[in-house]
Formats: sequence, structure tokens, C-alpha cells
Amino acid sequence: MAKRDISTKFNPTLGESELALLTKLCNAVSVSGDEQEVRAIVTEELRDFADVTKVDAMGNVLVRREGKGLDRVRVMIAAHMDEVGFMIVNDEGDGVFEFRVIGGVDPRQLVGKPVTIGRDHIPGVIGAKAIHLTTPEERKQVLKVDQLRIDVGPGTGSKVKVGDRGTFATKLVVLGPSIRSKALDDRLGVFNLIQLVKYAPDNVDLLAAFTVQEELGLRGAKIAAFSFDPEIGIAMDSTPANDLPDYDGNENTSHNTKLGDGPAIYIMDRGTIGDQRLIKWLIESAEAEKIPWQFRQPGLGGTDAGEIHKTRTGVPSVSVSVPQRYLHSPAGLIRIEDELNTLKLIHTALTRLDRSILNLQEKK
Repeated sequence: MAKRDISTKFNPTLGESELALLTKLCNAVSVSGDEQEVRAIVTEELRDFADVTKVDAMGNVLVRREGKGLDRVRVMIAAHMDEVGFMIVNDEGDGVFEFRVIGGVDPRQLVGKPVTIGRDHIPGVIGAKAIHLTTPEERKQVLKVDQLRIDVGPGTGSKVKVGDRGTFATKLVVLGPSIRSKALDDRLGVFNLIQLVKYAPDNVDLLAAFTVQEELGLRGAKIAAFSFDPEIGIAMDSTPANDLPDYDGNENTSHNTKLGDGPAIYIMDRGTIGDQRLIKWLIESAEAEKIPWQFRQPGLGGTDAGEIHKTRTGVPSVSVSVPQRYLHSPAGLIRIEDELNTLKLIHTALTRLDRSILNLQEKK
């Protein structure tokens, strides 16, 4: 097994090798229910770092990295491998296929978008009637998904089967201080969790859950948490940043997170109220290392913490996310500094963790 770095001054970077890994993760096609490609990347990447690796019946990758010393806290950190996308439901001939969306995809984002279908990455496009052929009344309407089709052309249509998954064909690109890509939700979390396993501090037992079907209702996390039986749960994800100017020309005062303001620590969301002890622990860890951070304001949406905290007799849980614009669209946008500070915050917090944080027993 590779030697771990237990430095509390962990300073993550996005160098050539790290960027190559993140690019590989984001460019993979791993829509909910068929996370095969990302699962293969994770298991290969952690082959020499895990004490125990298991792929469970749901397809979660469960990795255990054990620490040293007595009375270590069992910390489960979850990041979901799946992404939103499509499922082929009917072959209409000549390379044209009916499809349905998987996860929260806005139909307004679909028309004319290049897509990639199946494990063979067959290229296609989501087609609709050209503007030249539409009436003024038709142009005012948002097309429904069942009015759209995926067209891969007659030459490759035989390679696409009913049940195949597909997603947007956008490739990862670095744009100065930013990254643009599909599936940053939640390949950022997967990337960060891989790094945490590689550089796991010795004072905890790290239970890394690379989960499936989060976009369909946190399904994999429920099973993973039952299997691990952790004492603390953390979900690492990406959350919408509503920080653009108001489109009516007014000042935007309703942002829930902002790009560039650091990791977003959740107070509450649709499925979880963040554990106050863990929120305090994260804030104190960030301030001790001068890591910028922000609250993720309450609102809709949720993370794997929504199922982790309800497991067995209950698990104190919290979520930390990288702010992202244009979530669940063909191209999200993040700041690189937010991504690196999220990883640094979680690693720093783990090095500062002991059982007294949850008052599970009195500190001697």
C-alpha cells in the first residue's frame, strides 16, 4: 500500500496529473443506473491506497482507509458517481431514437445539443424542427421531452439499443481561473474523495462511499451508509450558484452561494438539517487555516447526507459543496480555487477531528 501523507498543511493543487484525472472523470458517461465508467476509474485509481475495497450489489464503490491509534472516529464521506442524462426508450429507425430524461434536466436546455450515447460513446444530437419550419406560435412554446428525438444517423443507429444511457457531449475545458464541463455535479466530489483516500490522515477511519443513483433519490447512499455504519457522515457535492446579475436589471440579493467565495457549508436543504456540531467544526477548521468559506443558504435540492443521517440509529451529518453555475445543464462552470479550497477544508477538518467534537465521550 502506498504511504499516506498525514501533513495538516495539505495544500492540494490542480497540476497536470490531477487535471488529467478530473478531465477523465468528467468526460466519462455515467448516467444514473449505469455508473460503470466512473466506477472503473475510481477502483483503478485507488487500487494501491485502500485497505478494503468493495463494490456492493447496488454498484457503490466502498473504500475503507484505516487510521492508527485507539478509539478512532469512523467518518463516512460520500460523493456520487452518477450524472443527469437520458435513457433511450424506443428505436424509430434510421438512427432516430425516443428518449426520456434521467434526473433533473430542464427541457429548455435540450434542443440542438450534441450528446453521447452508450458505453461506445456514439455521437448524436437532440433534434427538433428547424426555426424555418415553425410558426410564430410554435416558437413561443417550450418543447416537451416526448416531442424531441436523439438522432445518431443511420450509419451508427444499430450500435444504440433501448436502455442505453446518454448525456451531453461537452468536454472539460479550463477557462482561466474557471473550469467548464458537464457532470461537475458530482465528479468534483469524486475527484476530491479520491484525493482524501490517498492522503487520509491517521487519526480517523475514512469510509469513502462513491455512490450510485444520487440523482434519482439518494439511492446508493442509503445502502452505503447501512453497510459502513459510520459515526459521522459528510456529503461532498456541487451546489447551484445563483450569483448572476438579475436579468431584469435589478441587484441580485437572493444568491444562495457565490463563485469565488469558497466551499459552501450547508445549514439545511430539502432533505437534511446540518448537524450544528459538525458545522462548527468545519467553520473552526476553515478559520484556523484561513480557508475561505460560505454558508449554502437553505433551499431546494439535497445531497447524499439526506439518507446518511437517517441510517440505523442516526448519523450526525453535514454537506459541503463546490459552488457551480448552470448545474444539470450541458456545461457547468466553477472556480478552480473553490474546488481546491473544498478539498483542503475537508482534509484540514479531518486532521482536527476527535471524539469530543460530538461529545460521544468526555475528553480526558
